[in-house]
Amino acid sequence: MTDDLPLTHEDIAEIAAILEQSGYRELDLATRRFRLRVAQGEGADGGMTQEWQWAGAAGEAAAEAATIQADPQAICSPLPGTFYHAPQPGAPPFVKPGDAVGPETVVGIVETMKLMNPVHAGRSGTVAELLVPDGTLVAKGAALIKLT
Repeated sequence: MTDDLPLTHEDIAEIAAILEQSGYRELDLATRRFRLRVAQGEGADGGMTQEWQWAGAAGEAAAEAATIQADPQAICSPLPGTFYHAPQPGAPPFVKPGDAVGPETVVGIVETMKLMNPVHAGRSGTVAELLVPDGTLVAKGAALIKLT
């Protein structure tokens, strides 16, 4: 991998697969460009968790997260990954501006390590604006949708 190429979801999935096949339970990898932590879950379901961030972006990300959390109307990404408006290509979006949502309404999905994770509204309101385009790579805590 050259210095100008980003870490892809395929890279993370490959690292997670290697970890699953190894005798280790956790990997914490830091380079000058990024930090990636992958851990096998504990308990009955096993599961795999992961978190990552780009080096040098920690200060910007913290400031952005503080700004996002200051906006109580923003629905934020629960984890890093690719945000999708619809369950599959060509399908209608989960929500569009003007739609009423409740706390359990699925408003999109975030794909992380080939897993599709539903994003719930978390509160009631009306969709005012979709803040990120379909298929956008987002950080954990990034504002996705604004409610009124």
